Amino acid sequence: MSNAAPSPMTGIVLKILSVTVFVAMQTCIKAAGNDIPAGQITFYRSAFAIVPIVVYLAYRSELRSAFHTANPIGHLRRGVIGITAMAFGFYGLVHLPMPDAIAIGYAMPLFAVVFASVFLGEPVRVYRWSAVLVGMVGVVIISWPKLTLFREGGFESDAAVGAGAVLISAVLGAAAMMQVRQLVREEKTATIVLYFSLIAALLSLISWPFGWAALSLEAKLFLVMAGFFGGLGQILLTQCYRYADVSTIAPFEYTSILLGSGIAYLMFGEIPTLATLVGTAIVAMAGIFIIYREHQLGLERSAARKASTPQG
Repeated sequence: MSNAAPSPMTGIVLKILSVTVFVAMQTCIKAAGNDIPAGQITFYRSAFAIVPIVVYLAYRSELRSAFHTANPIGHLRRGVIGITAMAFGFYGLVHLPMPDAIAIGYAMPLFAVVFASVFLGEPVRVYRWSAVLVGMVGVVIISWPKLTLFREGGFESDAAVGAGAVLISAVLGAAAMMQVRQLVREEKTATIVLYFSLIAALLSLISWPFGWAALSLEAKLFLVMAGFFGGLGQILLTQCYRYADVSTIAPFEYTSILLGSGIAYLMFGEIPTLATLVGTAIVAMAGIFIIYREHQLGLERSAARKASTPQG
């Protein structure tokens, strides 16, 4: 269904479903416990994500073709960067309130704008640079209460280390996005998704000799469900872009803070602080402005191409 007819409402519904499923994944990881090594979490998340992905590709008769790749080194590079980002993100998730971890993670598209300019040579004008700076201010507002030396434990407190881990995850996640942008020029989406899950599952096993926790049956079930939700969320996310433009769909990513805050309160008794709410609003507004500018520039480029095309 790569040539699906445009249907913005279908795309939006699929995006919201993907956000919901990813929040369910984060909830399962947090519910599994705070003493599970990040590498172990990453293994379960990656290995069991393969199940819905393989079933989906087999249903679409794309499983065999998905294994064909012209750039195995590119997939390996994306896998190493992606799994490292995932591990840092999961570490931060289990050491921070869930709304805070989600909100700090919103820094990833801001870093992506910077990396696209520096490493890919994409033109970034003053509007988007301004939005990035404003968004970073929002991230600082969210993170600063956890990083300050005046709180108990200072920079070595669980909250400070967790906030730092999520920020590192956002930087590495943006780097992984740059790698994906290069892969999509020659690789199918199914190939990128499948190879990432396989590589991430294998690489995360490297952490096993360094000590994995002995898990209860309940913790294992939560991590297995986290993996399944992760794979399902990836499928829904991939599908939503078949029906609508990125500029239409992307702002609905920010519904995750509402879902995450509600679940965090009901399940873990976590209440977002004023700093988290204010910072999240600033980051979300900056992100939406960047998306809007990308959409406007896309329209301008499209109009310029049409104007330069000879009319017969």
